[in-house]
Amino acid sequence: MSTVDPSLSNRDLRPTPPERRTWGFYNYTALWFSMCMEITTYQLASSLIAKGMDWKQAIGTVLLGNLIVLVPMLLNAHAGAKYGIPFPVFIRAPFGVRGANLAAILRAIVACGWFGIQSWIGGTAIDAMLQVIWPKAAGNAAVLWACFLGFWLLNMAVVWRGVDSIRRLQAFGAPFMFVMAAALLIWVRMKAGSFGTMLSTPSQFHSTRAFLRVFFPSLTAMVGYWATLALNIPDFTRYSKSQSAQSWGQAFGLPVAMVLYTFVGISVTSASAVLFGHAIWNPIALIGAFHEPVVAFIALVAILVATLNVNIGANVVSPSNDFSNLYPRLISFRTGGLITGFLGLAMCPWKLLATPDAYIFGWLVGYSGLLGPVAGIMVADYFLIRHTELDVNSLYHREGVYHYSKGVNPRAMVALVLGVGIALIGLAVKPLHFLYDYAWFVGFFSAGAIYIALMRLAAPAQLPQSAEEVA
Repeated sequence: MSTVDPSLSNRDLRPTPPERRTWGFYNYTALWFSMCMEITTYQLASSLIAKGMDWKQAIGTVLLGNLIVLVPMLLNAHAGAKYGIPFPVFIRAPFGVRGANLAAILRAIVACGWFGIQSWIGGTAIDAMLQVIWPKAAGNAAVLWACFLGFWLLNMAVVWRGVDSIRRLQAFGAPFMFVMAAALLIWVRMKAGSFGTMLSTPSQFHSTRAFLRVFFPSLTAMVGYWATLALNIPDFTRYSKSQSAQSWGQAFGLPVAMVLYTFVGISVTSASAVLFGHAIWNPIALIGAFHEPVVAFIALVAILVATLNVNIGANVVSPSNDFSNLYPRLISFRTGGLITGFLGLAMCPWKLLATPDAYIFGWLVGYSGLLGPVAGIMVADYFLIRHTELDVNSLYHREGVYHYSKGVNPRAMVALVLGVGIALIGLAVKPLHFLYDYAWFVGFFSAGAIYIALMRLAAPAQLPQSAEEVA
């Protein structure tokens, strides 16, 4: 046994003991159904209709994007299930015990933005519910902000109760949201008259070239949507009973849940174009357009449950661990969750959701260029450099094989900077804008290739014959 360095560890960052590895196939399937069946997923699908796709084009784009992102998701999940370590500890192997903080904070900042977005959605849903009960509240900015802050506090209360409360919340939320999504689909079908009518909105693209101009950045956005979870999935798979439980649960849960729920979003948005003459991509606005108080109230309750589910599962667990990793002795999971909440407020989520363009081509594609390179380096290091063998003890020590140069692996830093630069250069150099359209892919493959080349030029530190356990 070797005592860990207290500056690199706390209760939340240490490997998960066997008695706490209780998540099975259902838990991971429920995790993905809970996280997929929520408003930003709906808006992801509905925005494709608003941008001119028909339902077949939109479903195909969503399915392909999620099958692509499932690959790095499962690859990065392996280490969590094998060693019981969270994401910020896992990335110490390629980046160094100190350098890992940079990659972790990149991930955490994106999660803070998502936390703010989900909290804003929850707040607007509560505001809409109040308008059903109290019509005079309509248009009152003070009421809207009070609802927003109230929902934010509800999220903080769940964070304070810890990870086990998240598992219980999702176990309930998954079947509930499945029923509510089906109910919404049936209700709008009754309004439209038939599924044929709902899906009758034609494609607005009159040439393959016009379609591809929207398709490729949209595909990048689909991958970017889960680019955050593709990094920090070890935060969840560290609780898995086995590799097969997490891998099969995710391989089934992610694509199936995304296709089912995006079909709801696509169908309902297509129906709105038929019923109202234009596509309404915001479901809260759409529900209000029907002027049916009872239905609106039930639907908005469902939106609240879905938003709380995904906000806690996808946008709090990872940044809480990431911030904890900065200063483990002072920042616990709970404290990290509070930091996430306040930064989420500071990122002005109402602006990120202003239009489909701001949501897809600004937010989703933009941050995918930051996270794709991190994922490429993680996968390259774990599978191609280390062949899935980690010295867990050294992950918690400053003098171990992952200390590199003063705790930082300069090769990983160079690969990260170059990968991000190549992915985002299209924002500044117009002839290279196509690189931005493929930001996640460009960053993933370029950073991964650069990292492998640099690591093989300088032989990486070898693992000891028998890795020690962490005390």
